[in-house]
Amino acid sequence: VDYEPASDKGHFRFYPKGALIFNLLRQWAEEIALGRLDAYPIETPIIYDWDEPDIRSQAESFHENHYVVRLPDKPEKEFILRFAGDFGLFRMMRDAQLTHKHLPVRLYEFAPSFRYEASGSLSGLRRLRGFWMPDIHSFCLDLKQGLDEYKTLFYRYTDLANGMRVNYAVAFRVVEEFYEAHKAELVEMIKYNGAPALIEILSDMKHYWVLKHEVNTVDCNAGICQTSTVQLDIKDVALYGITYVAADGEQKGCTIVHSSIGSIERWVFSILEDALKKDPPVLPLWLAPTQVRIIPISEEKHLGYCLGVAEELKKHRIRVDVDDRNESMSWRIRGAEREWVP
Repeated sequence: VDYEPASDKGHFRFYPKGALIFNLLRQWAEEIALGRLDAYPIETPIIYDWDEPDIRSQAESFHENHYVVRLPDKPEKEFILRFAGDFGLFRMMRDAQLTHKHLPVRLYEFAPSFRYEASGSLSGLRRLRGFWMPDIHSFCLDLKQGLDEYKTLFYRYTDLANGMRVNYAVAFRVVEEFYEAHKAELVEMIKYNGAPALIEILSDMKHYWVLKHEVNTVDCNAGICQTSTVQLDIKDVALYGITYVAADGEQKGCTIVHSSIGSIERWVFSILEDALKKDPPVLPLWLAPTQVRIIPISEEKHLGYCLGVAEELKKHRIRVDVDDRNESMSWRIRGAEREWVP
């Protein structure tokens, strides 16, 4: 992966090996969302009218980080590029006809997002301006069902993080009253996760959520990178008017659980950083562009056999190649290590 010099700063191009890793991570995210959580896939636009009251209300505090788009025939009209999937999703759910029997319902979207970060804060794949976010939003009956959904997402995202084989810690932020009432559930989640955890307790509610956490991977310099997150939201439903028909026939507001598996670019960053901690550097086997390299000792005697073995392995979806270059065995082994072949 590298910068694209013909684009704006903070936008990248992925070469074949990078694109392969990117797509393997995307497939893993979709396995979590669609296979294990039964979420419904959706698609929404990336551009939105800044004059819409609900969008402006939700995003006004981030406006300095928006990409602003103006139309050639209406230069006075302002649009913004999405910084997350909430805009179109919430409007979709506002138009939906929900009853208590539908909930919880999960919606999954994998789409490009944009944040106009200051030039000085751009930092490779850790902080960039264009990225891909696999988001899951869950719409629940009430706070109790919302907490159950939060825990479900926490467990599945823990499986994802552990599957990356990287070092990480979990940071919780929780309103004190909610923490006192649900401390046992937090302890249960931390035990399942097994990673170091920090809990920051807030004296009162300062945001739209009462509970959130982030998975922070650790890089080569002991710095952190935020990846997956879950937020238990009790406010945005009023802003967007997302309601359902309760068992008593009354209209009630949903509790929303926002979550993201984490941007694919940041997971690539975290995986590369973790690989560099090893000697020699190596990727997790399932993400390695070349999973097996076969080196014939003698091209004349063994090449045909090695090519046959490679074809057999490919039938089992194993990524394999044969190094038949006219070089010494030690040179070719060193070459495999330099390419991070397991």
